Amino acid sequence: MTKALVTGITGFAGSHLADYLLQEEEIEVIGTMRPRSRTENIEHIRHKIRLVEADIRDAASMFYIIQSVKPDYIFHLAAQSFVPMSWKAPSETLTTNIIGTANILEAVRQLEVRCTVMVAGTSEEYGLVNTQDLPIRESCPLRPQSPYGVSKVACDLLAQQYFRSYHIHTVITRAFNHTGPRRGDVFVSSNFAKQLIEIEKGKREQILVGNLQAKRDFSDVRDVVRAYWLAAKKGEPGEVYNICSGNPISINNLLLTLISQTSVVPKAIKQDIERLRPSDVPILAGDCTKFKAQTGWNPLIPLEKTLADLLDYWRERV
Repeated sequence: MTKALVTGITGFAGSHLADYLLQEEEIEVIGTMRPRSRTENIEHIRHKIRLVEADIRDAASMFYIIQSVKPDYIFHLAAQSFVPMSWKAPSETLTTNIIGTANILEAVRQLEVRCTVMVAGTSEEYGLVNTQDLPIRESCPLRPQSPYGVSKVACDLLAQQYFRSYHIHTVITRAFNHTGPRRGDVFVSSNFAKQLIEIEKGKREQILVGNLQAKRDFSDVRDVVRAYWLAAKKGEPGEVYNICSGNPISINNLLLTLISQTSVVPKAIKQDIERLRPSDVPILAGDCTKFKAQTGWNPLIPLEKTLADLLDYWRERV
């Protein structure tokens, strides 16, 4: 069978990618997880996948796992991915994301494993975007506005460098915001959904928010993981691809859409200064023409459906 190694399989995107790979292809799915990682996202498929404990920051463990698995595909999703945390713990963010990526690429190089490595980048790499650069194409200058964005630029460039220097079959994706069931409650869409369900169940009365003026390009995570598979399968080695809906929405309108899908009216919407970033990106609006032309991918799930599913996810948990 084709073997796919997914780093960070217990996470949000990793668990959805495992779901997709198991349903769509004859693939053996192997996933890395840190000791004491929470596994609720994969409990429904745990009997169908192989889990291995590993820390991507540990070069020896990544070498051993890649040597023993000999994967056909590596989907590198493990990361410190929460932007606000990167200001509180910049060194940890840089170490986890950059060194972790280097360890995987170096293991593939040293072992001479013939595989495709899909490195998950992010729209946060673009950072401060000038109006004339919208919508954002892959050629847009990278001006990251957070330590997280800086770390992912380095991962992106490492993957390109390993292709040029060693002919490692790397493909880099820059996914814009994505959400859906299982999204952690520290992320804006999921946090709003959880707060609304808490109001629905009488546990709170007001909603706390950060910057409502920022605009983001949201996709459904289930569309994004399908794009990851297509990128690995059909993408050109060493190339970078945007994954996005192309339809930016303000965080304020995102909140209003969520509210409209519940039966509640918050008594107050209050800005929490703890939720404001030291420097924020006003707008991220992507163009994925290049990726669509290469793979035939198109997003299938409308944002309203994504948010409805997210609300239902929290109804089962609050």
